[in-house]
Amino acid sequence: MNDIVLYIGIAAAVLGVGFFIWSRISTKKTLDRVEELIDKAIEGDTFQESFSEERTSRLETKLTEYLRASGVSALNVKNERDKIKTLIADISHQTKTPIANLVLHGELLKESDLNPEQEECVDALLRESDKLRFLIDALVKLSRLENGILSLTPAKESVSSIVTEVASEMRGKADKKGLYIKTDLPEEDVKASFDRKWTTEALINIVDNAVKYTQSGGITLGIKNYEMFACITVKDTGIGIAEEDIPKIFGRFNRLESSRNEEGVGIGLYLAREIVKLEGGYMKVSSKPGEGSEFAVFLKKE
Repeated sequence: MNDIVLYIGIAAAVLGVGFFIWSRISTKKTLDRVEELIDKAIEGDTFQESFSEERTSRLETKLTEYLRASGVSALNVKNERDKIKTLIADISHQTKTPIANLVLHGELLKESDLNPEQEECVDALLRESDKLRFLIDALVKLSRLENGILSLTPAKESVSSIVTEVASEMRGKADKKGLYIKTDLPEEDVKASFDRKWTTEALINIVDNAVKYTQSGGITLGIKNYEMFACITVKDTGIGIAEEDIPKIFGRFNRLESSRNEEGVGIGLYLAREIVKLEGGYMKVSSKPGEGSEFAVFLKKE
């Protein structure tokens, strides 16, 4: 009787060891297969056409199905992105000529002999045409950025250089309103990592906004140097912003009641902030009604 119990015990032990070894081998194969699938997914191959039906691993089966579905989703996203890209190109192309014609005819009318009422109508036509052109350009740029059609390519650049460039470009517009634009630059140049084209776009939108809401005085562009960031400041002597309204100015198409009398479409600051965010930076605003505003753009140094 004792011998039978002993044999049963030995057999159970052998079976247990065998099952343990088989389980370890099976688990290793499954993990190896899962690792292989993940490696392929990292490389961009999310389409797994087949998998072994003999495998007992439900994990592998589910992972394979998930990767296949992800591949389809990625393809759908690409197709939708291509459609958006085509639509944006069509809108941009089809609206340029009509707007240019409106501006051309408006300028020709302005040179003719008009009475005051007619001059006012022509001025309104030119203002609204310019607003429409800016709006379409801004929406096209924003859509391209948000849909990943265009990507930013930050590089180590001179901050003083871009500030000087923006000030020079916007000086003509400020002169028309009798405003000054000046720069306050440090003796030692500061460098930061940013996409020059798009950061110029963001800064021009900020300075344009400052010119728009400043009736006397002017705008000063400066630079502050911090350990991890370079900060570009745009300080104006304009109407200012109430503290509770500051978060609203970055909303898409948001316009404050205090700014209703000024020209604008409410998208320039939104686009500026999105550009800065995509570069890994951020923006801050300090302002008081009647005391002007200061916009601070923080750009990463590395």
